[in-house]
Amino acid sequence: MDTDLVTRAQRGDEEAFASLAVAAGDRLHAVAHRILRDLDLADDATQQALLAIWRDLPQLRDPARFEGWAYRILVRACYAERRRERAWSPNLRLLPALDPHGADASQSIVARDQIERGFRRLSLEHRAVIVLHYYLDLPLAGVAETLGIPVGTARSRLHYAVRALRAALDADARTAVEVMVR
Repeated sequence: MDTDLVTRAQRGDEEAFASLAVAAGDRLHAVAHRILRDLDLADDATQQALLAIWRDLPQLRDPARFEGWAYRILVRACYAERRRERAWSPNLRLLPALDPHGADASQSIVARDQIERGFRRLSLEHRAVIVLHYYLDLPLAGVAETLGIPVGTARSRLHYAVRALRAALDADARTAVEVMVR
């Protein structure tokens, strides 16, 4: 992220902030969507995060840390959105496939669906750690800093999140086998 742009935005330059919002907005939205698993909630969380970033930007001490600071605000906005969560409704969309007629494509869709079901079973805190670590490729120290937790807590959450995801996938696999046997 351009620190000069952050510094100008801190001083109230609306054009500089608009440039920051455009540069970071898609990534923030992608992270929010991966944490919340709902496009509408992700839209709301991203909008709330951008408003909080604009409001709190003058208090940011180190412009070089803008990105991690922005992700911390986004994760908090995701937590707030989940607390205000509306009734769950299916969020269906057609996923592109390289070869829609091949067996590999159907296996890929089945695997993606299984992972999605397992991911939805995780707590929001576990989803946030997985998304920050595996999707954004942040080291555990970066995840901890972003979430405002100790590194040991981030490591523990990641461990339990992966364990819970594996358990959910195993449970789905056992259920599928039991249904086929009957």
